[in-house]
Amino acid sequence: MVSARRSFQGSLPIAAMSRLSEALADDAGLAQYQLDFGRDEFGTAYIEVRVQAPLWLLCQRTLEPFVMPVAVDTRLGLIRSEREEAALPAGYEPLLVGEDDKLNPVDVIEDELLLALPLVPVNPDSAVPEEVTRPPAEAIPAEERPDNPFAVLRELKNK
Repeated sequence: MVSARRSFQGSLPIAAMSRLSEALADDAGLAQYQLDFGRDEFGTAYIEVRVQAPLWLLCQRTLEPFVMPVAVDTRLGLIRSEREEAALPAGYEPLLVGEDDKLNPVDVIEDELLLALPLVPVNPDSAVPEEVTRPPAEAIPAEERPDNPFAVLRELKNK
């Protein structure tokens, strides 16, 4: 594929990617992808991966599912051993290829989508529920406030 500078594009059901599906609130939808194989001016074999997918995540603020559009655009340098990673040009992410020089394009797409998932998914359109918001410290009577270790410093500063 690298020598022939092959390109592939298409769509893949998100449900077909089992590891990704486990991390999602719902596995509905299709991932649109384009994979371009080639070799750069330094002779480094690479795959350019471009993927767009609507992923259903569970908002950790509201615990409601929401759709987060994910777009991946990365260049993966194909290496056969971890020693070769240091020789990759800047802007390349390493992708370890097996002894048989074969890789599964679905696994590559799934790996890149997994890496694009946020650590803590939060719907940008959500708001913190009122029962969770804390009143300002001034609204809490002094006897009900937790002890503040810096209160002594504040008193010294005000003298």
